[in-house]
Amino acid sequence: MDLEALGRSPVGRLVDIAGTDHRTGRSFAHKAFLPDPLPDEVSLRSGTVLAVMEASRAVAELDRIASELPNPLLVVRPAIRREAVSTSALEGTYAAFTEVLEAEFLEEGQLTSSVAEVFNYVRAAEYAFAWAGSGRPLTVGLLGDLQGMLVHGTRGGKSDAGRVRTIQVLIGGGTGGIEQARFVPPPPGGQLEAGLAEWVGWVGRDNPIPSVVKMALGHYQFETLHPFADGNGRLGRLLCVLQLAWREELRVPVLNLSPWLEERRREYQDHLLRCSQTGDFDPWVAFFSRAVTRQAVQAVERIEALLATRDLMLTELKEQKVRGVAMEIAEELIGYPVITVTAAAERYGVTYAAANNAVRRLVDAGVLRELTGRRYGRAFAAPRILALLES
Repeated sequence: MDLEALGRSPVGRLVDIAGTDHRTGRSFAHKAFLPDPLPDEVSLRSGTVLAVMEASRAVAELDRIASELPNPLLVVRPAIRREAVSTSALEGTYAAFTEVLEAEFLEEGQLTSSVAEVFNYVRAAEYAFAWAGSGRPLTVGLLGDLQGMLVHGTRGGKSDAGRVRTIQVLIGGGTGGIEQARFVPPPPGGQLEAGLAEWVGWVGRDNPIPSVVKMALGHYQFETLHPFADGNGRLGRLLCVLQLAWREELRVPVLNLSPWLEERRREYQDHLLRCSQTGDFDPWVAFFSRAVTRQAVQAVERIEALLATRDLMLTELKEQKVRGVAMEIAEELIGYPVITVTAAAERYGVTYAAANNAVRRLVDAGVLRELTGRRYGRAFAAPRILALLES
């Protein structure tokens, strides 16, 4: 950690820490960075202001397109799972998109550890968006609940899961001691707890900061505080989109920031660190605004492509005289691109035999293909839909 640069920071200060490194078992005496509360106003260069305005327009257009859909939840489902894959990959946990889609049809014991961890994000995100949609405010308690869901069944799911951390954590440094860390967040205790409470209040407070800027600053502060022992990155990125949901600027949560950030992992990490070192939020806000713009535009393009592909498939099926349950399944493949016969029977209120016949008809029509290669518990995927969702 560059103590000299952080010691000159205008947006925080170094504090003394001492204890035992839980990773190495060695005692240490070092410094940690404690950020100041976030400002209610921030000065940005003209180019960054324009980037923020462009990002805001892109979010507004995405909100309009998604909200006008007859069933917006159909595009929310795969969007959350797509974000789950990328946000987890940023933290070193990898799972295929199709594996995550199939996960909900399997028992927890049937999942690999990676898929189970990624699917934890799906549960947490769905819970969080339902909370925001009900009008309930952001609280420290909600943050704890979400973090507990994210680390359930993982190495991070220890006795302190769901609670503000009681240990010192560090960022970077591999297997070395705390002295080799790239960044050392605040120590556990009253200062950290006060900082998190202040952050929650700042996020919920009305101020003149545009939403995109507020997302960027809020994400920086959350990651700098690093309030939990594990899951901070995934939770922090989820909270970005949640801020838009709370402000009712994105009523349908279909914005995926993590794929863009995953491709620029080091630049993303460097921007966050430089905010602490220099106190200049402008480069980070400009970078973040580009992420929002590109991903919002791409989300609109994907929704339009999904709807066009669905309409084409339905036309083809009608020409083949396909109807009944098979058509109902086809109409919802943009939201359920992987399905089992049992799930189809339950969702459409028909017998297993009727669902099986419908799925077989869609396989014969080239709309579905068998995914698992198993004789029992088979899952079927819609290749054309998956290609769009994974692009």
